Amino acid sequence: MDMEQQSEWNAAQNISLSVDLIAAAKLQLQFLAAVDRNRWLYEGPTLKWAIYRYNMCWLPLLAKHCEYQVTKEGPLVVPLDCEWVWHCHRLNPVKYKSDCEEFYGRVLDNCNVVSCIQGVSSIETESIWNKLYPNESYEFDMTRGDFSETVLDKTQRFSTYDFTLAIERQAPFFYQVSRAHFNSDVFLESAVARYKGFLHIIRRNRERSLKRFCVPTYDIDLIWHTHQLHPVSYGQDLVELLGKILEHDDTDQNRGKGQKLDTGFTETTKQWEEMFGSRYWRAGAMYRGNAPSPVTTVPCLPPMQDIKADSTISEFERLIQGPKLSYVEVFLEFVEIKNLPEMHKGKVSVMFRKSKPDGILNVKRKLTIQSECDQKQVAMFQCQPIGYLFFELVSQSDSNFSPSTTTDEILGSCCISMEEDFFGSVTNPNLSVEKWLDVVPSSGTVTSEPIRLRVSASCTLPIPVPHVVQMLKSSSLAKKSCFFQLSGMVSFSKSWTKISDAANDDIIKLRMRNVKKNKTLTKEIIGFAGTTGESESLVFGKFIGRDEWSLLDSLWSLKLQNNDDKDSDLLLLLTGPRMVKLVSGRKLDYEPKHHQDDKQTNESHFITAVEFSSDHPYGKPVALFDLKSGVLTLQEEWFALPGILSAFIIASKHFQKGRI
Repeated sequence: MDMEQQSEWNAAQNISLSVDLIAAAKLQLQFLAAVDRNRWLYEGPTLKWAIYRYNMCWLPLLAKHCEYQVTKEGPLVVPLDCEWVWHCHRLNPVKYKSDCEEFYGRVLDNCNVVSCIQGVSSIETESIWNKLYPNESYEFDMTRGDFSETVLDKTQRFSTYDFTLAIERQAPFFYQVSRAHFNSDVFLESAVARYKGFLHIIRRNRERSLKRFCVPTYDIDLIWHTHQLHPVSYGQDLVELLGKILEHDDTDQNRGKGQKLDTGFTETTKQWEEMFGSRYWRAGAMYRGNAPSPVTTVPCLPPMQDIKADSTISEFERLIQGPKLSYVEVFLEFVEIKNLPEMHKGKVSVMFRKSKPDGILNVKRKLTIQSECDQKQVAMFQCQPIGYLFFELVSQSDSNFSPSTTTDEILGSCCISMEEDFFGSVTNPNLSVEKWLDVVPSSGTVTSEPIRLRVSASCTLPIPVPHVVQMLKSSSLAKKSCFFQLSGMVSFSKSWTKISDAANDDIIKLRMRNVKKNKTLTKEIIGFAGTTGESESLVFGKFIGRDEWSLLDSLWSLKLQNNDDKDSDLLLLLTGPRMVKLVSGRKLDYEPKHHQDDKQTNESHFITAVEFSSDHPYGKPVALFDLKSGVLTLQEEWFALPGILSAFIIASKHFQKGRI
């Protein structure tokens, strides 16, 4: 930042906000997660009834509470369905204010009101509710069958706001802010500072009579939403800052090039970077694309399971745990260059890589310099949060041998340290850096002054690297020999299968064998852990008939499932301490983001393991099986052993029946 830009940033940070936005943002994220676990609040007759309850019951009760506190022993606790509609109503602050003033004579605030997800007793609130509304239960009654027969009290007027459309617009928001770093104090502190910068730009535009549609990144938008959920404070803060309440226009959803949203975001980016001298785009805060398609539209809540303690199983689970690695998402820009010799102007770009390949970022990539090409270009990639990001300044020149071809001349290099620049402080990491670097000239490169490169980079907080393993036929000594044939899967009842990690170290070795019990021929899975030797094999699974396997001394059960209309992709059900459904294709977080991927890849080669729990009733992906390559990508340590065994059984064709 130059002095003027620093002055503008300081003015932004001096904006006074009367809400603890970090704490409130965390509560909002918890609430949005609770709503996402109850997706009947997104659409259909149940949503219409929730809107009815909000208008008929909650707002009148809240109005009484705002006039004189109706509770004596604690805060008013809002039911989940009413809070969701209230949430979306408040995210149109101008309409919410006008509705409240029209029907209740004042803005209905959230003072001394808490969410039901905060664990505060709702007994007092429920008692008051039941006295006021004896025919409408406090908790939303999912068992009633007359949701479509909503009859409004014609003596009471209601807002003309289209709540259904407002909720339809807000429902996808949680996916954009649901990653772990959004709950980080470090990330949220930066988000609050950037929100103040966003408000400052709007203030400057208003002072200069500039009409611009400012578009926030998702870190800023989360804080903006959080501020609006406190309607009285938001109104007072924005009137003091801008002279009016700032509208929150979420009606434009078209992200196409040249559309209002795209143009507004481009203009906001340019104005931010000119005003503050820092980058607007931020790692972990950008649009993630559409939310993936759900595995099921019907929530699945598994019954409670009794976890069996077994020291042998626990020992093997420890043996197959992967290395404790982590990765970050990085946004990288090369902003400007100084002291570049005239002969190289307009020809330079930057090659970047990790100084040492880290298993995630193993390639060299090229990026232009914004000041040289007059166009913003950003690289997004993942890497481990260790080592150095290494940059080589290259100049394109004509080849001495062929004028029609060009070569890259390396002018020099520089680097930034992941540990020192981003994570030098464990307690307070710096998730963005923008600075000038001196380019160390390569041999033969001579300049009167050192070339300087302005580099901007931001990153997310580290998260665990998925554990990747591969199945290989032990009958072939070559590690490159894939266990699964390209033309299809093969039977291996008499072969050993090695499961190896990314470093080609053996984790476990498995074989399926035939055994006789009570004159009946059945199957078992036997094996050895990679570090225990082969003096004695262990039984990892037994086929017990009726298309079912018992795994790990009956800790887990793997069953073939019959397809139905609700779960047409469901193949197998794994139950035990947790419930996991194995479904055909790449689902949820593994879903291809580009249509081109769908055309080039046969989805029948993939199986996604999806865990269902009270926290994830619509499913959370825990592993992806690539049956063609024999690669398993494991997101959760607890699923490593049951996941490997499930993949082994699936690959054995024992559960084929023409369906995989």
